[in-house]
Amino acid sequence: MKRKEAPMARDNLKAARKAAGMTQQQVADRLGVSLRNYQKIEAGTVLGRIEYWDALEDMLGINQRELRRSAQEDSRR
Repeated sequence: MKRKEAPMARDNLKAARKAAGMTQQQVADRLGVSLRNYQKIEAGTVLGRIEYWDALEDMLGINQRELRRSAQEDSRR
């Protein structure tokens, strides 16, 4: 599912990944997706499967509901 970029959600996901000391490739490997697919998720150009968000929540210590709320707010702007 494609959608326009969600800057706030994108920045929060990127910040959480960096705070965890992980590269995009490391996150992609743990999710079992290609680097390009993860980059699209982080960029906010695709939503990704709910299973990915569950794994990201555990892996990076993020609250996916907050990220989704950020994405919704961004899409209204």
